[in-house]
Amino acid sequence: MAIWKSYKISDVINEIEEEKFVLPVIQRRLVWDEDKMELLFDTLLKGDSFGGIMVIEEEKGSNPLFSYRPFTKDGGIINSRQVDTLTQLQNFVIDGQQRLQSFYIGLKGSINGKVLYFDLFSDYNTEYEFKFEIEESKLPKHSKGNEDRTIPEHNWYLVSSLLKRLKGTNDEDQVADEIIKTQNIQDGIQKKHIEKNVKAFYKNTLTADCLGISKVSVNKSFDKVANKQRIVELFRRLNDGGTKLSAFDLVASVLKGFEWEMEGFLEETLKSYEEIGLTQDNLIKLIFLLQDNHKKEMAAIEAADAQFAIQNRERIKITLKCLKEFLINANLYNYYKDGNRSFIPLFFIAYHLFHKEINNAELESFFNDFDAKNAEHPRMEKWMYHSLVNGVFKSKGAGWIPYKTGIRKILDKIQQFKNKEFPVEELFQVYANHPITFTKAYTTANLDELESSFLYYMIYDRGQTIRINDIDHIMPKSILEDLKIDASKINSIKNFQLIDFSTNRGLKNASPFKDWITNHVANKAAFVKRHLIPSDETLWTEDKFEGFTSERAQLILDCIVKYLK
Repeated sequence: MAIWKSYKISDVINEIEEEKFVLPVIQRRLVWDEDKMELLFDTLLKGDSFGGIMVIEEEKGSNPLFSYRPFTKDGGIINSRQVDTLTQLQNFVIDGQQRLQSFYIGLKGSINGKVLYFDLFSDYNTEYEFKFEIEESKLPKHSKGNEDRTIPEHNWYLVSSLLKRLKGTNDEDQVADEIIKTQNIQDGIQKKHIEKNVKAFYKNTLTADCLGISKVSVNKSFDKVANKQRIVELFRRLNDGGTKLSAFDLVASVLKGFEWEMEGFLEETLKSYEEIGLTQDNLIKLIFLLQDNHKKEMAAIEAADAQFAIQNRERIKITLKCLKEFLINANLYNYYKDGNRSFIPLFFIAYHLFHKEINNAELESFFNDFDAKNAEHPRMEKWMYHSLVNGVFKSKGAGWIPYKTGIRKILDKIQQFKNKEFPVEELFQVYANHPITFTKAYTTANLDELESSFLYYMIYDRGQTIRINDIDHIMPKSILEDLKIDASKINSIKNFQLIDFSTNRGLKNASPFKDWITNHVANKAAFVKRHLIPSDETLWTEDKFEGFTSERAQLILDCIVKYLK
């Protein structure tokens, strides 16, 4: 049963401060940015609709369905807590947290160290301007990009101070007069704007019932787990609108609904390993894969999934620590640290480590002697390198979709090798049986068929990556086109290098290669070595392009083969 009632913003903010409104553990963190918060205050003062709030009402003395946390006053993370008995009636917000959080921060707190200011010279008929800033001196003095504005200057006033003064006097006219007198405002139009804006702020934060709240009562005679899942399902449906949650946000909510400790586990683990590309989505997917389930659907999530994660959280954390050590030892850490890399191969390195029949202490030290005594490390490294350079974890056609087909087929194979040697050749056979394009026979002829980002990573001694550099034609495209060179040869790895943006878009741009390297490269020998340029300078002119690329192809091949042995 749900009961709708209208509230004043200031009253709800007071109750948030007293923890009469709280956030159940199934809720995600604050995701709105400053711009969205500022826009919400404009919407509030205009009297426009910004949607209702839905809460579960839990009575004093009851055992709540969910663990909970208070609203944050500064955007920081607050961990949920579990209580057996509530000491007061509390409203658990299941829809509208971003809006309530924005009002609380704007009126009482801060975000990113910034507090909210209101421009008392706002054009009240068109837009009420709000701005988060660290201090008033950093706020813009004049409006830019709004030529129709009646008053071109801004007059910023701290929102929390305005609210406090209006609550103290309960008289918007008195407060407006005080501001006008204190600021020595003489202009009639400016006075009118201050009066109108203070009045709008007073009405919509302190006197008008602007906030609609629906309170849902839960029938405690039902099974607690069933009730939890009813609320999570309601939460999912409500989030089909508003600030949408991703599928994995919803999965996380379901898991946290079963086990409140999931919130801390997810956040602590993500914070420790986000540098290697571990996201909430990947961590949840890993939890399912470790249970040999590659296609877990949200509707099928059970309490056992959350219990598995909590019961094995230490093992999972140590597995991820071991995974990171593997990446460092295999010289793949820098590649993953740059972000946006496929996590698929890391799922299965982690899977293999997790299922080894050794205790946590032994697992934690598993790679201590990786370069001498550990026979697993080179097998894993071999699989990773050959898979990455072949682009196996990108769509390859032939029905190979990495996050579906790839994960399913790799899991089907690797789960047969729990506590055995890492099945490197068997996994290569998975690719062959699908079949997708895959090779371990690298030649100068097939370099352009390989995955370019990982190829560059190896070319540049597993350090420099595309993400921080431009891909540059060594010999300029425009000159080669004039020489009628085929486009496939011009746009080839044999004629590409990675250099910084400013160099590529400055003197290097369209310059004949030999002229540029001779006249503008300070350390020519180092440049030649770094970019695998043929040492024979007679090949450095565009008319010798075929010879140049043939020599460079061999240099590239020699470089990468040493990592692919």
